[in-house]
Amino acid sequence: MDALSSTTGCCEPTPPRNTGPRRELSKLSLLTPHSSNIPPPSTLMATRPATHAGSWYSDNKATLTRQLDQWLAAVPSSTTPIGTASSQQGSVSIPQKGVRAVIAPHAGFTYSGPAAAWAYKSVDWSKAERIFLLGPSHHHYLTDIETTAYSAYATPLGSLKIDDSTVSKLKADWGIKVMARDVDNDEHSLEMHLPYIYKMLSLNFPNATKFPTLIPLLVGNTSGSTERHYGEALSPYLLDPTNIFIISSDFCHWGSRFRYTYYQPPNSKPVQLRPSSSVPTAYKIHESIAATDLESMDAVETGSHGAFLEQLEQTGNTVCGRHPIGVFMAAVEHVVERGGEGDVDGKFKFLRYERSGLVTDPRDSSVSYCSAFAVL
Repeated sequence: MDALSSTTGCCEPTPPRNTGPRRELSKLSLLTPHSSNIPPPSTLMATRPATHAGSWYSDNKATLTRQLDQWLAAVPSSTTPIGTASSQQGSVSIPQKGVRAVIAPHAGFTYSGPAAAWAYKSVDWSKAERIFLLGPSHHHYLTDIETTAYSAYATPLGSLKIDDSTVSKLKADWGIKVMARDVDNDEHSLEMHLPYIYKMLSLNFPNATKFPTLIPLLVGNTSGSTERHYGEALSPYLLDPTNIFIISSDFCHWGSRFRYTYYQPPNSKPVQLRPSSSVPTAYKIHESIAATDLESMDAVETGSHGAFLEQLEQTGNTVCGRHPIGVFMAAVEHVVERGGEGDVDGKFKFLRYERSGLVTDPRDSSVSYCSAFAVL
């Protein structure tokens, strides 16, 4: 599988036949579910292999290290955020004190590696002890959240230890199950963050024995109410300054292969383009894609979970990590609404926007990659 293939999997799986697809799945239902939720006993206390190394990113330690170093070095020490509102609030430093949450992409590193560096370099790792990694499910249909049965996740750089204590507590308190081994191994939305996590920890901690532990959470096709439910459950962890939150998401997947060809001309009604459609040269398709993505980013930056859901409903934007983003936004809202439990802002500011290509022809396709941070 080449690097571009990593962008084709960023869609949600088809629900079981007796469940019936929800409206929000209509454009992304391309894959089929796994049937088992129970991992074989042999996977317990084992290390998850780096199944996408050698195809979606390099499996050579020296090469991967060099690439990550180059991408991180290319991120400036300060920048002006790119959201409609955040761009008017002045420049921000990178890294930023108090940044404990980021949104970063999960495609093949050839495409999303440079953009992801902006998120990872912005994090304040000084107090980190645990890393919550929330990613969308691409191959396994579920309507809630699952976690891992592994005790460690491997990368070509080294292994990251799973926080068995916290995982056990979440299973008990939240009533969540563990991923089957094939589900865990097949999913790329979590794995694609592991090399960056390992790299940043190696830069901020004296040795691997001091590294923060990892809590992987695979978020399924959750409804708004389910996101609020898990957001409330997650909210106490936001108040702990030793917790880092990484939300895995690409943004617009545009093209017929993603079943999404939304085009919004200026001052006109949106349409779904066909391969034979004629598009005005004055407003190219990639300009419409960028405008739609900016609307999604602006909705996230409001901090309103409802505003984000409404924008996705209106445009159908294929933000594959919208459910993990939704859970985190609902968690922040819960903390803010309760008040008096700490000074939590939690509103994201977007720093970087890139795409796999600039679409000018309805037969083309592209995937968008964004990086954002939030101070907690």
